[in-house]
Amino acid sequence: MVLRVVGLLAGTYLLLVVLMYLGQSRLLHLPNLPGRTLVATPERMGLDYEDVAFEAEDGVTLHGWFLPAQAERGTLLFFHGNAGNISHRLDSLRIFHDLDYSVFIIDYRGYGRSEGRPSEEGLYADARAAWDYLVSERGIDPERIVAFGRSLGAAVAACLARERRLGGLILESGFTSVPDLGADLYPWLPVRWLARLEYDARACVAEVDVPVLVVHSPDDEIIPFHHGEALAEAAGAELLRIRGDHNTGFLRSGDLYRRGLDRFLATLDTQNALRNLGHPD
Repeated sequence: MVLRVVGLLAGTYLLLVVLMYLGQSRLLHLPNLPGRTLVATPERMGLDYEDVAFEAEDGVTLHGWFLPAQAERGTLLFFHGNAGNISHRLDSLRIFHDLDYSVFIIDYRGYGRSEGRPSEEGLYADARAAWDYLVSERGIDPERIVAFGRSLGAAVAACLARERRLGGLILESGFTSVPDLGADLYPWLPVRWLARLEYDARACVAEVDVPVLVVHSPDDEIIPFHHGEALAEAAGAELLRIRGDHNTGFLRSGDLYRRGLDRFLATLDTQNALRNLGHPD
């Protein structure tokens, strides 16, 4: 009887290991939660916007929104988390619009109205395509583009910043890497051996040569606070501590969050002004 129980437990554990190995992408990329349908547009927040269709380097057609600011300080390239789509980020669009930033927010492949299926290399390609669109199609100076990533998007933004010129980088509620996070969430599994996804934000941000702001809440119940601390250390960056859980901390923190963003963006304003003085038109 004891041997049967031990065998059953071992078999169950082995099955979980196999499922974890084979199903990593489906566990991380959740475009159908809560759904791919766009439930609203920026008009609901009283914001003007443009529908944008653009192509990644492998021919996948992607979808996004461009929201112009009237008194524009710069352009924010917004990468959201692992679930939902751009229509679930209207509160964030309002915050950055109120900070006088134009915003380009995109859905990764397989999310929202974008074609294809999500993958790590695919998301990196989508980020490069979004940057290319802003620079090549809209003629925006790369040093006036700030990449913003929340949760999974923080890894996407950090790795874009390693490959493309930017003016600044904001990483909110991000993890250091998928294997690191998996080891925290599933300590009873050999996650580091099983990992097929990396999203190594710490390695990417360590090679970034632009001002970086890391935002994280000690109350984050999904991505532990020590991930934010590690990202800030790797980047040599300020760590803005907000309040609240993983998904609503930026809202619950209110003015603390907005003031922290504005303070960081003001340093970029100064940087741009000094650069313009050194290189007059």
